[in-house]
Amino acid sequence: MSESGGHNKKKRARNDATGNKVTVVLGAQWGDEGKGKVVDLLATEADIICRCQGGNNAGHTVVVDGKEYDFHLLPSGIINTKGISLIGNGVVIHLPGLFEEGDKNEKKGLKGWEKRLIVSDRAHLVFDFHQVVDGLQETERQAQEGKNIGTTKKGIGPAYSSKASRIGLRVCDLLGDFNDFSTRFKNLVHNYQSMYPSLTVDVDDQLKKLKVERLRPMVRDGVYYMYEALHGPPKKILVEGANAALLDIDFGTYPFVTSSNCTVGGVCTGLGIPPLNIGDVFGVSKAYTTRVGIGAFPTEQLNAVGELLQTRGHEVGVTTGRKRRCGWLDLVILRYAHMINGFTAIALTKLDILDVLDEIKVGVAYKLSGKRIPHFPANMDILHKVEVEYETFPGWKTDTSAARKWNDLPAKAQSYIRFIENHIGVPIKWVGVGKSRECMIQMF
Repeated sequence: MSESGGHNKKKRARNDATGNKVTVVLGAQWGDEGKGKVVDLLATEADIICRCQGGNNAGHTVVVDGKEYDFHLLPSGIINTKGISLIGNGVVIHLPGLFEEGDKNEKKGLKGWEKRLIVSDRAHLVFDFHQVVDGLQETERQAQEGKNIGTTKKGIGPAYSSKASRIGLRVCDLLGDFNDFSTRFKNLVHNYQSMYPSLTVDVDDQLKKLKVERLRPMVRDGVYYMYEALHGPPKKILVEGANAALLDIDFGTYPFVTSSNCTVGGVCTGLGIPPLNIGDVFGVSKAYTTRVGIGAFPTEQLNAVGELLQTRGHEVGVTTGRKRRCGWLDLVILRYAHMINGFTAIALTKLDILDVLDEIKVGVAYKLSGKRIPHFPANMDILHKVEVEYETFPGWKTDTSAARKWNDLPAKAQSYIRFIENHIGVPIKWVGVGKSRECMIQMF
């Protein structure tokens, strides 16, 4: 047999053996798009539900049987009693926060979550002092530049900094020799104290709060676990992104971003899986736009429309309690998120919030000194200067919250949805018209 034939045969065999594919759910705007709801919908069917980046700076609210659960670090799929939830190596874990969150939701009726949770041994740890440092850094930024980033002060940035500086501590270190871990912990604290002289840390108290023995049964080698899951019997594996495209450390509105990759690449590095095993990538977007904290926001409406969206949409952060800034849907950022993530479909949420508006606008392009620009500007000064070109639609002025299928939606709402679809070039698979599970209209 000729050599090339042999190669082809090998290739073919390998493609047949790629294994299971993971389904990914990612935020397509600045977070708070309702990812939790989409994940919750898919998680009922899933065997494994994973988080791959971020920490307890995420906030997902899921309503099941009239009970409202709040998740920050736990994958929101933990509700599914038949599934396994996995916290991948790319996540930074604040252990006291993890157990507190689990216990709080357990009181609301979440049973047996500890038996369903797997934690990667390569995940880095967030300590209480990281959270204190987060606050100190924000205060410092405010003093020096007159503005901060608006972080959640959950220690996420400082923990990723420790990781990148190679002084961080991981789950596997904690489960090893505790004396060695304690020494390294003290060194890490000294390291930060030399940068922040006002930082006081009760080392023994923080070490006590780590609850090593409660964690131990949950820990696995995440890479090996995922490999086995991908190459064993057919499984539905779901990955729940935290934060969103425009908050990505590389692609977001830097520096007003989070400290991890919340785009599709973070799935591979945050779980240790090949790109070949990524299946559907679902982007989640609201029918309008919101942003928390500061940073450029071209379609922001600092007027009655913005206020209406804020109050009608109950736009307040799950993690921080901050009021969210609101504006029209921006298709420039959705197209940009699609360029990076390659969405196979989109979930459009909170359409019902627009029910009362006389007219609805959609940002379709950015202009700089009168000229359209084809890309999303990296430079924040430029982004602040862009002029948004809008397409205007008549409002449907009808309550859509009872709609359960496409035909239940008013014609004007349908054309709004079709316009978005055509403009981004990605099909809309779900339309959300309310808070509960039943309020997601599935289109195909």
